[in-house]
Amino acid sequence: MTNILRYLDEVKICPHCNQKLTACEAPPIHVGDGLGWGAEVLFICLNDECPVFVNGWDKIEEAYGHHASYRYMELPGSPEKNYMMVGNAGAFTGCIIDREKILSKNKQYIEQKKMMARLDTAAAEKDITAPLAILLDEGAAKDKRKQACDILIEIANLECIDPIRNHPFRDPSLESFAGLAVVAVLKKNFKKECPHCAEIIKAQAKKCKYCQGDV
Repeated sequence: MTNILRYLDEVKICPHCNQKLTACEAPPIHVGDGLGWGAEVLFICLNDECPVFVNGWDKIEEAYGHHASYRYMELPGSPEKNYMMVGNAGAFTGCIIDREKILSKNKQYIEQKKMMARLDTAAAEKDITAPLAILLDEGAAKDKRKQACDILIEIANLECIDPIRNHPFRDPSLESFAGLAVVAVLKKNFKKECPHCAEIIKAQAKKCKYCQGDV
């Protein structure tokens, strides 16, 4: 992602049609010789009116007997120019880099690193912010999310319960682990959840003070 971000603001122009080249994710294999491209991003002319693309069909048909054409291409951060063979007009349109999505992911990554750095001191500071953020981050490593659960149990702050209960966990085992953490936090505070309305009440309560249901 870091390498892609370096090239988001780079502007390259096709010398054949004067249209701006589009930043696309590079395919994992160099179609020409089986080697890597050496870059995560390729700048490709996706203009269907570009002479390279328009005339490429006849050239490849005459030379190789194949139904294909060419797209003009440049590598990021380099003056190197090339031409890539494509089988249809839709080639590479599915791997156009979404600038806003990349920036959003990078922002999430930076925030995750910040929370990770605060994880070790969270218990001592009685601060649930970092461990709760990591537990609810579906992109965080599973072992770190379990560690965050343990820290939340140690802090035993009831404010972590609603966010955990309302989070749509993708991993059933982690959801179960988080559920056990909620039970432990409640127990440490001598509390329980009402089976009828899910409000937090005293552990020894026989009737919920919120919904009046028998517990």
